Amino acid sequence: MNLEFYIAKRLITGKEHKISISAPIIKIAIAAIAISIIIMLIAIATGVGLKYKVREKVAAFNGHLQISNFDNNHSDVSVSPVSLEQDFYPEFSTVDGIAHVQAVATKGGVIRTEETFDAFIAKGVGSDYRWDAFNEYLVKGKLPDYTGDLNEEVLMSVLMANRLNLKVGDVFYTLFPKQEDALNTPNQRKFEIAGLYESGFEELDSKYILIDIRHIQRMNKWEKNEIGNFEVFLEDFNTMDEKGKEIYGKTLSSLDTRTVRDKYQKIFEWIGLFDFNITLIIGILIIVGGINMITALLVLILERTPMIGILKALGTSNWSIRKVFLYNAAYLILIGLFWGNLIGLGVLFLQQQFRLFKFPNPEEYYIEYIPVHIDFMTVILLNIGVLFLCLLMLLVPSFIITKITPVKAMNFE
Repeated sequence: MNLEFYIAKRLITGKEHKISISAPIIKIAIAAIAISIIIMLIAIATGVGLKYKVREKVAAFNGHLQISNFDNNHSDVSVSPVSLEQDFYPEFSTVDGIAHVQAVATKGGVIRTEETFDAFIAKGVGSDYRWDAFNEYLVKGKLPDYTGDLNEEVLMSVLMANRLNLKVGDVFYTLFPKQEDALNTPNQRKFEIAGLYESGFEELDSKYILIDIRHIQRMNKWEKNEIGNFEVFLEDFNTMDEKGKEIYGKTLSSLDTRTVRDKYQKIFEWIGLFDFNITLIIGILIIVGGINMITALLVLILERTPMIGILKALGTSNWSIRKVFLYNAAYLILIGLFWGNLIGLGVLFLQQQFRLFKFPNPEEYYIEYIPVHIDFMTVILLNIGVLFLCLLMLLVPSFIITKITPVKAMNFE
């Protein structure tokens, strides 16, 4: 055991340490570190959790990438058909990291009931559609099954159903304009509500109904192998821009590739601010915790000035004495980190399991409860970073030890 660590350990475990003048200040410093790490953990876990949740919801409705004809002009409604006979469908084997490819088509229409009416966009999906994401958003009823014959089951949002006074099992009629001539008698279709979903995205919930894609193919007079566009799901969201360029280069020149970030720029600009806010919070809290530790260290040095004089008289170097106090400070920081992690991770775990805390205005955050994402590698790096930066900040105030002379120190009262 080295000398500096031994002396620091004796200072920490000694009884006079617990009843000294510095004891209240040390407790305050430990509490500051603990509170700082609690707030940092909550900021990271909730900020990242909300970002991931919003990304998941947007991708559930659109995929990470959309492949369509250039002449569709990024419209919400499919204008011209794309052939299903593509090299990348149903398996995109030429590009790594592709989880799923599905064919969809969209068409605008109007729902008409005895009491009211409402405009909507019918999103036609088929047997290849990825329903996994909608299991979480399904509120009532069941998900439609389009693997068999053409059926009239649809999935409608709770928001739209409430506006139209409809519920699961109800039958309603719709009107779709004819693609070749919107002035002619519109196509009329009857549908039955199989289930109700609620994603929290008013922009999506207020207009999208999921129907059998074969209805849209028939109304548009498309062939069975013609669809509106392809939706591509990736294994890793963070590779979206890179994969978008790669997919664009692997598809026909008549096809365009668009990321979900391009389609919903405002939403992704908003969630992009989360990283800046989290970084700002962490920076401020590290400074606050560091300042409290500086105060505690200066009090410890002041209280142990006679000891410093004795050590210097015995020939101990300034750096060795500084290491004694830095070891002492590191111990105090570790205590603060221990309690901070225990409380912070405990609160986050309870929120993750029981969703105790909810947003007062969920429509602004696209989700009812505060989501949590706990990455233990991030937690470990955060703790190491806090310990390192706090000790780095303590190097400057510990320099005061070099100014203490043995004669004055041993006469210190």
